[in-house]
Amino acid sequence: MILETLKALSDSSRLRLTAILMNGEFTVQELTRIMGMGQSKVSWHLKILTDASLLTVKRQGTWSYYRVGEANRFFSAIREAVESELAQLPERSADLAAVTAVLEERRRKSQEFFDLHARQWDELSRTLLPIPDYRDKLLAAVPAGVKLLEIGVGTGALLVDLAGSGRDIVGVDHSPAMLEEARRRVLRSGISGIDLRLGEMAHLPLPDRSVECVIANMVLHHAADPLAVISETRRVLVAGGLLLIADLARHEREAARDQLADQWLGFGEEELAGWLESVGFEDVAFERVDGGAGQESVLIVTATTPQPPPQ
Repeated sequence: MILETLKALSDSSRLRLTAILMNGEFTVQELTRIMGMGQSKVSWHLKILTDASLLTVKRQGTWSYYRVGEANRFFSAIREAVESELAQLPERSADLAAVTAVLEERRRKSQEFFDLHARQWDELSRTLLPIPDYRDKLLAAVPAGVKLLEIGVGTGALLVDLAGSGRDIVGVDHSPAMLEEARRRVLRSGISGIDLRLGEMAHLPLPDRSVECVIANMVLHHAADPLAVISETRRVLVAGGLLLIADLARHEREAARDQLADQWLGFGEEELAGWLESVGFEDVAFERVDGGAGQESVLIVTATTPQPPPQ
């Protein structure tokens, strides 16, 4: 394992790939853009790193996403020191700029889609990606009387149900057109006390430790970088705060990428638990709502931030 790991890392291009994949998941096509290298060379380097158990591969329909994994125990033991040295690579600044450009393109395509389809979104999503009715289970998990944030409010369908029970609600969405639809819905409902804000999931327009509960309802599979979104929810939650995620279980409806601007074809429980625990969440729990005929299953996830130590 030691010799195989060192051989795999003994190439400047593979060192660059390792540095890139330590902090994100990317396809071969995206990596060719980031590195400015042909697809055959990138694929060859990825195979060497994968054979050495340095990378994991997540299959999502016809796409494969690569990321540095934890299967190689020797690399895990030296990872911190290696990561520090990788920051000194001469191509590092250019690679980081290219990574930012790829993530921005993912985000931009998503925003453009939702701006275009805001008024038809509710019907479009129900028709093209049917899911079981899970809303009552999600709402039952929301505490009463808390300051609440919903990220990715869309047309505001959940906001109306969340209002009341002494809750102070902030809603955030990155699409101006979606946010306008949500404002119309809130106005029609006559409900007050809902603060709607334009902002990105990975850069929420809220201060640190400012809300007691965060809800991410069917938005994580649209995120350019789901781990960054989860980390951001950790930032805005108070100690002992609650994160509620409702999202698609892993599926194979490849058409959802184009028809609904889905970045990811759902998630696995182990994958989500790993992300949540890596940024400091605890008490992670799952409830699966299985889909009926022609439907995709839904995962409802709860996780909490650590309580402050006793004085």
